[in-house]
Amino acid sequence: MTSAFGPGKVILLGEHAVVYGAQAIAGALERGVTAEAVPAPRCRLQVPQGISALVRKQLRCAFDAAAEATGRPPVEVRLTSDLPISMGLGSSAALSVAVSRVLAEASGERPSRRRLGDIAHAMERCFHGTPSGLDHACSLSAGLISYRKAPGREHGSATLLSPSVPLELAILLVGARRPARTTIAELRVRKERWPERYARIFREIGRISAEGREAIEEGMLEGLGDAMNVNHGLLSALGLSSSALDAAVHGLRQAGALGAKLTGAGGDGGAVVGLFSSRKQAERAVVRSGLPGFTSTLTGREAARR
Repeated sequence: MTSAFGPGKVILLGEHAVVYGAQAIAGALERGVTAEAVPAPRCRLQVPQGISALVRKQLRCAFDAAAEATGRPPVEVRLTSDLPISMGLGSSAALSVAVSRVLAEASGERPSRRRLGDIAHAMERCFHGTPSGLDHACSLSAGLISYRKAPGREHGSATLLSPSVPLELAILLVGARRPARTTIAELRVRKERWPERYARIFREIGRISAEGREAIEEGMLEGLGDAMNVNHGLLSALGLSSSALDAAVHGLRQAGALGAKLTGAGGDGGAVVGLFSSRKQAERAVVRSGLPGFTSTLTGREAARR
């Protein structure tokens, strides 16, 4: 039996704008998806129980793409996860990275990161149509990255960041949200109607992300937190927040967060992230919120468990 782990991700700065060429900052979580491969008569997936018909269809499409790319090794792949799904925390990318790696290794490969990225990207198309590539790039890095995708190109470039101080995060789960592709499509309609206005906001998000990267590299947690606060305001201006998300964000700030914002696609639900000075403070904030949630620490390379 072989196994592989794909960590989830949290976007600290730059979601949505990254689709249009802006820089984004994201980190690999300590939670994720594990794929185990056991010998079987043919290549197949043990489909998890309790998932919707849509997710089941997407999952089969993604697995078929990975199986085809790796020569369909004779194994059955079983999935386990401690990552909430459909919350903007990269569950599909974590699954794609884990499955890509375990199938490639079952085929006798020693796959490069680029090779795994190509397979994971093909899988992500089944879930998101035209993914930016940020999620699986972050999962593959197992660390904290800066990511940029040139418009019109399928793949972006990721740079691994090494913060001088740990980033202690609290992640709260606000509630179910619509599919990310729906939120992205609605934003695209607004952008096409008022192109100059929305282009200005995307550019500003990109500048805020660049400033946040500088704060990370200099160990200035307050500067990163302020960038996160401003980024949330800009995402709200884009129509991507909600009263529930805003309430969770303000609750984290009242609990001592240096900065807090929605993370991921946003819309009517999903997750929010807060930056804290210590792990204990982040843990207390999760308990105080009354919402489901967890904490995670970003320290750079190999931040996520293997």
